[in-house]
Order: sequence, then C-alpha cells, then structure tokens
Amino acid sequence: MEKIFDNTQIAFSLKSDTELDRAYFLFKMIDSEPLVRIGTAVTNFALKAHLPVEGLIRASVFDHFCGGVSEDDCMPVMEKMFTKGVCSVLDYSVEGKEDEIEFDAAMKKTLKIIEFAKEKKAIPFAVFKPTGFGRFDLYKKIGKKNPLNFEEHAEWDRVVARFETVCKFAHEKDVALLIDGEESWMQDAADELVAQMMKKYNKEKAIVFNTLQMYRWDRLDYLKKLHEQAKSEGFYIGMKLVRGAYMEKENKRAEEKGYKSPICETKLATDENYDAAVAYMVENIDKMAIFAGTHNELSSYKLMELMAQKGLATNDNRIWFGQLYGMSDNISYNLAANGYNVAKYLPFGPVRDVMPYLIRRAEENTSVAGQTSRELMLIKKERERRKD
Repeated sequence: MEKIFDNTQIAFSLKSDTELDRAYFLFKMIDSEPLVRIGTAVTNFALKAHLPVEGLIRASVFDHFCGGVSEDDCMPVMEKMFTKGVCSVLDYSVEGKEDEIEFDAAMKKTLKIIEFAKEKKAIPFAVFKPTGFGRFDLYKKIGKKNPLNFEEHAEWDRVVARFETVCKFAHEKDVALLIDGEESWMQDAADELVAQMMKKYNKEKAIVFNTLQMYRWDRLDYLKKLHEQAKSEGFYIGMKLVRGAYMEKENKRAEEKGYKSPICETKLATDENYDAAVAYMVENIDKMAIFAGTHNELSSYKLMELMAQKGLATNDNRIWFGQLYGMSDNISYNLAANGYNVAKYLPFGPVRDVMPYLIRRAEENTSVAGQTSRELMLIKKERERRKD
C-alpha cells in the first residue's frame, strides 16, 4: 500500500503560516506533561474565578480544536474543509450537565443539527452522547439491573423518549446518527437502548450508529452477538469504531473496586482488537456500515487495503474514516485527496462549557505515546517545505 500520509503539503493546505505556527506552539505545550497539568489547573481556576481569559483561550487552544461557539460559527470552518473533500460531524461538546432542562436542550440541539445536516452535503452525520440525554447514574443503575423507584422509572421513560425522538427524526431525514461511547459502567444500558433503536430504524440501511471502544477486550464478542441478533431480526448495524478515551479512569476504577479491568492489557492487544473489529465489519459490509474513528496510520492503511481486496470503491458510503478536528490532518486530508469518505469531528459550544472536552483532549494527547511528537514532526516538515 502506497504511503500517502506523509504528504504535508496536502495535510496542511488549509493552514496559513500563522495557523501552522500556532499549531506548532500548541503541540509543543501539549508535549510536556507538567505544562498540561499546570495549564489545566490555571485555566480551571481562571474560569471559576470568572477572570477574562475566554479571549485568550479562544485564540489559542479553542480555535485549534473547535469549530466555534455555535453551529453558525462553525460554517466557515466546515465550508473550508469541504473544499478539500473533508466533511464535518458537528459535535455539541458541552459535558457534565445533569438536569432535565439541559437534557431537553441537548436533544433540541441534536434535532437542529440533523435538520442542518439534511441541507448540507458537508455534514453527513449528526452525533450525541448518551449522558447528554440522561443522568449517568441512571444508566449505571439500569445497566446493573437494579430496581428503579417510581421517579426513576419516569425519568428513564424520558431518556428513552429523547432517543426515540432523535432516532426517528434522523430516519425521516435520512441522516446517519452517531451515538458516542462512554464509561463501561454506564455503557450496558446505553448499548441496549441503541440496539433497540437500530432494530427499529435500521431496517433498510444503517442510520443509527453505536460506538465500540476497542480498548475493551469484550467488544468484538459484543459485535458478533449483535450481528447474530441483526441477522435473525432483520436490521443493519452501524458502528463507530474507536480505541477509547477513558483508559486511566477505567483501570483506576477496576483497581479500586477489585474487578477485572475491561481494558486490554497492552497497547498491542488494543490495536489488534481494533483491526479485528474493522476486518469483521468489512467482511460483513453487506449488512453493516463503519465509521472508523482513528488517528492511527497503520489501522487506516489496513482498512484501505481491506477495501481494495474486497473490491469496494474508495467512496463506498458504508465506510467512513473519522478524525478529530485539530489532529491528524495528515490522515484526513490525504485520505480525502485519494477519494475516501472522511469526516472530522468538529466540537462546538460556549468556551467555558467546552473546556472539559478540551482539557481531556490535551491530557489524551499527552498520554498517547507518539501522537504529539508525530504532529510536531509533520508541522516541522511542512514549515521547512514552505521555507524552500
């Protein structure tokens, strides 16, 4: 397979010299764990104390990793990316809200994005998080099969109704809908609910997509079981495949509570698990659709190879590659330039509400070996190229 991800001219074609310098500075910062820790603490303090730091955050880390503060604010970014064939997944990245008003607001926001996506070729998917529509602890209780009291029953009915409203609307508008994966101890309840939605709305093709976090060693088995169910009940499976974003949290909780960690023991085992799930889905692509969310070059090459072996067109609508905005442009833009379906997750929301997301991104970049140094190496290479 020809190595296409080293072409920095294509990767950074949309970045001005100034934006490239900012990206270099940012990844230099993220490369240092102490700096990330200090920066996180200072930012949290400044926001809590209502110091006027939003402008500074906006001009630096926010604008690099986010599309804007609202959907409309994201439009110029989306349109610019689309000129290079890279689509957007508008991701309302406000986290940690816990009341009914907020859950209804998140649902309305998702409906609005589906409406938006219907009109725009640049937005092939809508997305939401299960905990955007309901309380974390409620999912946890249901996943454990603990009995609910009267109020909790009513509350869960409202969560189901929000899922139902959004999935039905996505089906009517013919817009694919990604439902994010979260912590393992709330995921069972979400999985069950999403499977119900697939059964109902994926009769002709995959509209509703769940997320499998492949750093969990049990997920490939889950996928195979779901496939058996889909075959017997006649529905299509949509899956976003990712490695996963809560590893430290997962391992820590397993240790504290004394159960076997759901996380693969090594990075290699995670990589193999991820690639095995992709291979399984491509093998069964007649009844499945894949959103391969990965910043891993090798996994991306492997999927390209599988598609070629199976004689699938590069732009087969059942296979999408996805990366986060502000990261791995060398993968996204080079894939798009070679005719593959690519969508960047484009987070948006008020600056202070999106900070938990941004902090997680910075910490993740620091903990994923090689991610930041690869970004820096590519940016350096492109800066040199432009000087020549």
